[in-house]
Amino acid sequence: MESVNLPGILTPDFGLFFWMFVAFLVVFVLLAKYGFPVIVNMVDERKNFIDESLRKAHEAEERLANIEREGESILQEARAKQAQILKEAAETRDAIVEKAQEKARQESARLVSDAKAEIEQQKKAAIADIRKQVATLSVEIAEKVLKQNLQSDQAQMDLIDRMLDDVSSKQ
Repeated sequence: MESVNLPGILTPDFGLFFWMFVAFLVVFVLLAKYGFPVIVNMVDERKNFIDESLRKAHEAEERLANIEREGESILQEARAKQAQILKEAAETRDAIVEKAQEKARQESARLVSDAKAEIEQQKKAAIADIRKQVATLSVEIAEKVLKQNLQSDQAQMDLIDRMLDDVSSKQ
């Protein structure tokens, strides 16, 4: 077998290995002293920022839930007030209608009473008028009858005597 010349990096000799190790240690020490604390600090800051963001998000979620509950309670309260207002409006409407009906009943009763009084007054006036007409007719009829019956002087004297006798007997 022939020996193949491989590059030195794949098969390092001790000197190369030593210097690579020293370079690694120098880089590692520099990173450990200056790089890792900065990286760890940045990771911690990022972790704190994420934790704070999660806490704020949780608080916001709780506030939103509280706001939703408050909104629901306000909505229920508004519905209850609306129902109460509608109930009061219906009661007021019913009271107004009842009052108007009662007023209409009273007004109709007053009108009927006034009409009855007017009818009674007109009835009395009509009766008085009829009596007056009957009295006038009676007087006229009596006058005609008396004129016809008392055409002679003797008939007139007999009538006067009868009337005087009636008056005397009543006393």
